[in-house]
Amino acid sequence: MTVADTDDVSTECNFAFAFNNVNFSDRILNIEVIPDHPHFSRIRSHSPSTVTPSRKRSRHGVMKANDVLLQPEEKVNCHLPDAEETVAITEASSPSAEEAAVMDLLNFMYSNTLSRTAAAAVLDVLMAADKFDVVSCIKYCSKMLRFIPMTCKSALLYLDLPSSILTSDAIQPLIETAKLFLASHYRDITKFADEALNLPLAGIEAVLSSDDLQLPSEDAVYEFVLKWARIHYPKIEDRRDVLGARLGRLIRFPHMSCRKLEMVLKCSHFHPDFASKVVLEALFFKAETPRRQRSLAAQDAGATYSRFVERAYMHRRVKVVEFALPQPQCVIYLDLKKEECAQLFPNGRIHSQAFPLGEQLFFLSACCNVDQQNGSLSFGLFLAMKFKESVHVEYEFAARSKFTEEYISRRKANYTFTRGKAVGHRNLFGVPWTAFIADDSHYFIKGYMRNKNQLIKRPLFHEFLSILLDNNKIKNKGILLNCGQFNIESGV
Repeated sequence: MTVADTDDVSTECNFAFAFNNVNFSDRILNIEVIPDHPHFSRIRSHSPSTVTPSRKRSRHGVMKANDVLLQPEEKVNCHLPDAEETVAITEASSPSAEEAAVMDLLNFMYSNTLSRTAAAAVLDVLMAADKFDVVSCIKYCSKMLRFIPMTCKSALLYLDLPSSILTSDAIQPLIETAKLFLASHYRDITKFADEALNLPLAGIEAVLSSDDLQLPSEDAVYEFVLKWARIHYPKIEDRRDVLGARLGRLIRFPHMSCRKLEMVLKCSHFHPDFASKVVLEALFFKAETPRRQRSLAAQDAGATYSRFVERAYMHRRVKVVEFALPQPQCVIYLDLKKEECAQLFPNGRIHSQAFPLGEQLFFLSACCNVDQQNGSLSFGLFLAMKFKESVHVEYEFAARSKFTEEYISRRKANYTFTRGKAVGHRNLFGVPWTAFIADDSHYFIKGYMRNKNQLIKRPLFHEFLSILLDNNKIKNKGILLNCGQFNIESGV
């Protein structure tokens, strides 16, 4: 690795030959390693008369230096001692580490390069450069560390640097690189759930800031954040503070389901004022037109807290309109980009986020369906239920086309969901896959395939029979019951 690869510090003025050379020196630096003591919490410079004697043995060293070479124009603000003063170094758990770092720092000021390139050694020099305010060396070390292969351990170490370093402009590229590394490593957070739950606050913030986080929905992000907070902040007061000031701003409430937003208002982990604010903002966003929503997301892109930007959820978001009367029913809007549909070929599948119908949760599944008899491909859409219960549903699939831009019914039927069952249409549009995905396809409007799906919960046969019995509408005679898909002759 060359200096040109890592920093813009000039290599033309290289005075390495003069380092610690009496022939090119006009000052002496006394380097003293002293025992660890609160009084020496930072590397500081002292005159010989002000260095406090220690009961423990100290190590001393003498170095020849040149005042002009140590104070070039770009380093004029560095806080090195005056001539014939002492550099006092705190002796910590690794007595020689800080001493070596200071020597490397001084050598850098002559040569504009570092002799050691290991990450730990470079980080030690960076810490020393920060304490002496040698900005050019901070930049150099920061860029060197960016070129060294990063690990989760090193990334977390960089994010845990002292605040004096973290706030420095020179270190920001390294901090951003560390955050991006963690976000990429934990992108599919479900694969590293236990590991991610043990991340420190700075680490989990980096992961949750990502637009590419792979979770089924923002509801799942919300549940993960609460689980992490309960583990790391067992006291409710501390948990409320960290959620309100730090982690809560990383949850994208506008993309959560309305049912989960209702739970936020009742959640004891949030301050009531914070919960009310984020839920109200989310509901206002949901009430906006799609164009306005896209505009707000574009304005929010790149911000530290991108609350309006939709993540790359594993399950596609849907818009749901619910009705409780005269019977539970809902209308679900699912929009799929043409690129997403193209990626279904030859055997891909896209699931929607779950949506409620009464007390049950359902989801839609789009796929490139293969006909088992002739091997032909077509676009299929199916409806499935998440829980293993028996529910009778009347459903209708509709989609828009370029001809009228109105929703046209494609499939309407009744179905009783039982364990592991799904219902739908293997060829929703009645055309081959190639015609469906073609450039002149009638089923994509401005790059989107727009589906409208309606579900109505109907009573099961035994529920329907109970209703009739309660209303005294069944006599002790054989009657024919016609209810939806049922055609059952019964004698009661």
